[in-house]
Amino acid sequence: MTDSQPSDLLAERREKLERLRQAGVEPFPHGFEGREEIADVTSTHQGLEAGQETDRVHRVAGRITGRRGHGKAAFLDVRDSGGTIQLLMKADVLDPKQFELLDELDLGDFIGVEGRAIATRRGELSLEASGWELLAKSLRPPPDKFHGLEDTETRYRRRELDLIANEETRRIFQVRARTVSSIRRWLDDRGFAEVETPVLQPLYGGALARPFTTHHNALDREFYLRIATELYLKRCVVGGIEKVYELGKDFRNEGISPKHNPEFTMLEWYEAYADYEKTAADLEVLVSDVAEAVLGTTRAGREGQEVDLSPPWKRITLREAIQAESGIDIESETTREGLAAAMGVELEDGVGWGKLVDSLFSKEVEPKLVEPTFVTDYPVELSPFAKAHRTRPGVVERWEAFVGGVEIANSFTELNDPDEQRRRFEQQAAELAGGDEEAQPYDESFIEALEQGMPPTGGVGLGIDRLVMTLAGTSSLREVVLFPAMRD
Repeated sequence: MTDSQPSDLLAERREKLERLRQAGVEPFPHGFEGREEIADVTSTHQGLEAGQETDRVHRVAGRITGRRGHGKAAFLDVRDSGGTIQLLMKADVLDPKQFELLDELDLGDFIGVEGRAIATRRGELSLEASGWELLAKSLRPPPDKFHGLEDTETRYRRRELDLIANEETRRIFQVRARTVSSIRRWLDDRGFAEVETPVLQPLYGGALARPFTTHHNALDREFYLRIATELYLKRCVVGGIEKVYELGKDFRNEGISPKHNPEFTMLEWYEAYADYEKTAADLEVLVSDVAEAVLGTTRAGREGQEVDLSPPWKRITLREAIQAESGIDIESETTREGLAAAMGVELEDGVGWGKLVDSLFSKEVEPKLVEPTFVTDYPVELSPFAKAHRTRPGVVERWEAFVGGVEIANSFTELNDPDEQRRRFEQQAAELAGGDEEAQPYDESFIEALEQGMPPTGGVGLGIDRLVMTLAGTSSLREVVLFPAMRD
């Protein structure tokens, strides 16, 4: 049930609220001391046999999710974040007033209970309550407990209802939380330093994307929400932090799809004296280790497709991948006109050769990369921050990692020649002036940082939302973002 809940149900709960207050019950108290986790209580008494009673008293609290019984006894199911337990409310054990006030409780209310552990005649672990306290009165009925909350639009807009109703949703966000903490441990254990760089930036950069723009009143200037953390993190490497990472939000003013949200969580790490071969080896170990820590296995899957995330992952060049799936050799079609003709598409103004290659790859190749795969060696036009390949002209040392038909990570042998970086900035600035809103603006302060000297460096960007999609077995990014962006 949502905002369309019948007014009589809402009015009934309001009436119960007033009756509780008239009976001297505070419906929204400040706390409940001495509470134990329900999971700890259930694990303590796993061996109880049917009909067995104990003298062990526990205090638990949670939301009422079920109610049964009548007459001299009632059963309530109460759930906290770790589990559910049955409460036995007996007229000959509870204070008469407390037993009478049970009629004023509803599904969705929060209560605290003290009682001794017993097993019912059916063998179900329960607490025989000696007393209870109302901790929060729910003034709206919860979603249907039998069917859950199934309307996708409501699930995303009212995530609190989704979490109340759907155990699978709670599982997904537990997977997400464990994924993030496992990644941090993995990097920290290997000597990386976590830093924080500006979210509000005077000049955006580090990716090819359109930014969000805002105005800072006190400084009277335009600022941008960051599209990447790359340029600031590489300045940290210049300054001597040789292993550095940041895990946080980026923002891109682009379309929304099952794989895109305007704000998303990214991990970027940079390591001095490493290259894209080293980062590929590290990434496949990181993902495998995190999967093992979170799932207990390196196997994950969705929509009937299971993949093994353990190393080594498949490797294929971008040219080979496109040629295998489309029959087009991008090293033969070196002009945008020729490539567009080979693709059979109309050539639009402002669409360069690099964007055509990217479009061709996204359409023909990416959806078929189900098994963990590194696609390597991209054209320089698509990679303004990557170092030229040491043996292959025209391409750079870059890979993108794909699992389940979705890109999850991107890496370069980082460009550290300030003069070459300046030339590429100038090329990007020309494309920006020509109408490409996703081109990289010229950043003189970053050039000056490179002129101080940056050692050979390998860098990685790992999409946390997309990695969680893989580990949780979901096909839409909105399933793993608590509150995704939505139209009005």
